[in-house]
Amino acid sequence: MATTGATLYEVQGGAAWITLNRPENRNALSQILVTELDAHLRTAIADPNVRCVVITGNGPAFCAGADLKNQGLPRSGPAFPEVLQFIIESPKPVIAAVNGAAFAGGLGLVGACDIVVAAEDAQFSFSEVRIGVIPAIIAVVCVPKLGTHQAMKLFITGERFSGSRAVELGLAHRAVAKDKLRAAAQEEIDMICLGAPIAVTECKKLVRRAAEPRPLAEAFHEMEEWSRRMFQSPDGQEGMASFREKRKPKWVKQ
Repeated sequence: MATTGATLYEVQGGAAWITLNRPENRNALSQILVTELDAHLRTAIADPNVRCVVITGNGPAFCAGADLKNQGLPRSGPAFPEVLQFIIESPKPVIAAVNGAAFAGGLGLVGACDIVVAAEDAQFSFSEVRIGVIPAIIAVVCVPKLGTHQAMKLFITGERFSGSRAVELGLAHRAVAKDKLRAAAQEEIDMICLGAPIAVTECKKLVRRAAEPRPLAEAFHEMEEWSRRMFQSPDGQEGMASFREKRKPKWVKQ
């Protein structure tokens, strides 16, 4: 396990695990933590042995949001929105393993990730309104998952809700006992590893493109062409051959 201070990094079981490692301030988003998170994400994406990335936290919190003690200091690294965009556009899936409290900007990380597994008793809150500000940046990634109806209530009240409730709201996919969190994340990793790396990357693009409004005929034409390219790709051909021959596929590495 590698550490540069505010974060930990290890590659295990097909995934790069990035652990936010400032439990003394509830893994708040200081500039150094954001900078290290960005660097680890880029390392993971460049590693051909890494199929996906997991972001989790050390201590009782996942991420308590912005480091308010350091607000107003000059920025000397990537901005938080840049990191959220990198997660969204990452060619490899990013999983959030929410071990504890995820407030404000911490929910931005949750919203940006492709798969979210949470501890049942983890506490979530769009808490910005309680200190006189708004969840503007993280709204970009959270409102599409919540929908305007739920987002309105959660944003203007700042109420707390559990990991189990996060599943009901669409912010998380699974809620498990805290001591089962890592195993649950590994189950997601294992399923991702069964698929072709390039196909997984294309699925990330596909979901967001399919959600964009446009005429039906145009959408079907684009998707037909996309499907044809994938069937004709080396992985598409290998996948069909392995199915016919009843063997494990040998995927092309990214």
